[in-house]
Amino acid sequence: MENYIVSARKYRPTTFESVVGQEALTQTLRNAIRTNHLAHAYLFCGPRGVGKTTCARIFAKTINCLTPTAENDACNQCESCVAFNEQRSFNIHELDAASNNSVDDIRSLIDQVRIPPQIGKYSVYIIDEVHMLSQGAFNALLKTLEEPPSYAIFILATTEKHKVLPTILSRCQVYDFSRITVADTIHHLQYVAQQEGINASEEALNVVAQKADGGMRDALSIFDQLVSFCGTTITYEQAIAVLNVLDADYYFRLVDAALAGNVSDALLLLNEVLVKGFDAGNFVTGFAQHLRDVLVSKDMATIQLLETSDTIRQHYQEQAQRCNAKWLFNALDVMNTCDIQYRTAKNKRLTVELALVKLCRLTEPTEAMPMQKTSAPVKQPVQTSPAVASTPRPTAAPATTPSPTVNVNTPKPATTKPATAMPSLGAMPSLGNLGMVGQATPTTPTSPTAPPATNTQRNNPFTADQLVDAWVGLSKHFKKEERLLAMLSACQPVLVNPELCRITVANPWQKQEFARFGKQVMDIVRDTLQNDLLKLQVDVAEYDRSKKAYTASEKYKLLAAQNPHLTELKTRLNLQLE
Repeated sequence: MENYIVSARKYRPTTFESVVGQEALTQTLRNAIRTNHLAHAYLFCGPRGVGKTTCARIFAKTINCLTPTAENDACNQCESCVAFNEQRSFNIHELDAASNNSVDDIRSLIDQVRIPPQIGKYSVYIIDEVHMLSQGAFNALLKTLEEPPSYAIFILATTEKHKVLPTILSRCQVYDFSRITVADTIHHLQYVAQQEGINASEEALNVVAQKADGGMRDALSIFDQLVSFCGTTITYEQAIAVLNVLDADYYFRLVDAALAGNVSDALLLLNEVLVKGFDAGNFVTGFAQHLRDVLVSKDMATIQLLETSDTIRQHYQEQAQRCNAKWLFNALDVMNTCDIQYRTAKNKRLTVELALVKLCRLTEPTEAMPMQKTSAPVKQPVQTSPAVASTPRPTAAPATTPSPTVNVNTPKPATTKPATAMPSLGAMPSLGNLGMVGQATPTTPTSPTAPPATNTQRNNPFTADQLVDAWVGLSKHFKKEERLLAMLSACQPVLVNPELCRITVANPWQKQEFARFGKQVMDIVRDTLQNDLLKLQVDVAEYDRSKKAYTASEKYKLLAAQNPHLTELKTRLNLQLE
């Protein structure tokens, strides 16, 4: 029986032309060979499985070829190429720095560098995983790496460039290998499948490419695993079953359910995912990625950011046409908040379910918004129809004289457009009644008689927890006001009664700072809670102003007043205060 060779070894590139996804680097190396501009040291760095060691071997084989082709590739017929292919070349030396990382190993390598090549022009030393060399080994390599013999070339390969000493980096030409794109991975897997006589669907190969995360070696290993399970035909359903990948159809169905406002279907979909053994945290992350992919699919200019096959890209485009861009922005905000809260939540499933409920409520009118204020501090959009979007925010009408009380429960019929101008600082009420800013009297009356009040005032009930959530959501609206943000996070509102909440600040200066933004703060809170009757009271914390003993003399006087014998003891022993 013939020995089986895994695809990662069987289809390992042997020429620069066959290297996948690194065209710029391979072209640079070929030009260096063609013009005979060879450096004495190279550093190949990048993720795993992208061709670093492979390119090092191809480069070493090509520069030692005795009869290169017109394209400056190895001929595979001369003695040097045949010896390399049979793994008996004495001109190309590979060292695994993971297991040979001591100073003695590097000293042995330096002694070996002194021997000139027997066949060919160069002795090439490939040091893999060079970042695992010890500090002493790096220092032992420095001198030889900087001034090697004319026939010696060093090629260092590593996945962690930041661990290589800067003195080593300065002596090498650095080549940064990039992740292999999904499209290139699928194309190469199709080539391998054709060579092996395997019928693999493009959707299945897309799952393999996504799972490999830019590494061709990982992709070929996963491909071999699928072949072992599926045989000569690989389908999408078999691929997601073997690789334990959640079917993307769940995400498409969940978006459709959210757009239809169907909470039951959304919760049942989540339950089906959890019953199949998938982690809820991974589901949240995957669904957020799906929403991002739908968003970039709405514009032909950004659809290139979607790394997937052409067939699946078409599915994303079809769903993107049914989704409003604003809805996608808000949905991404909800899922991002859920992802942040999931890590610290005690009831993780409930956290995900609440996020799905919010997604389904995004398409509802303003009246349904109080149902969304459950746990997340994110303020959800309510403008879903022209009627709602065009309704002005209720504001109190200006009056000629300040009124100590305003009857907000019996609004008068409106005959004129309500005033929208913000009152000046001189017209603002006292800081103790900061919540009444929305009803403050303007400095300049516009009419000798007070105009009627607005048509309606919202008075939806809310809980203390919903008030705290609305307060936390203020941080989104005052990102540039750092001092105000600090006070908002330090002061938590307390619900005194259904129409009054109170906060306590540390000092009068903070109270004055709140006066600058009082109206804006309360307008946002009222809009979030759908309650125009809510007011805010700002109090200053009281502290104990009694003088405390700090110096040694003050402490002695305090103790002597409590115990007179202390003075007598000090006199008898002739003690001195320090």
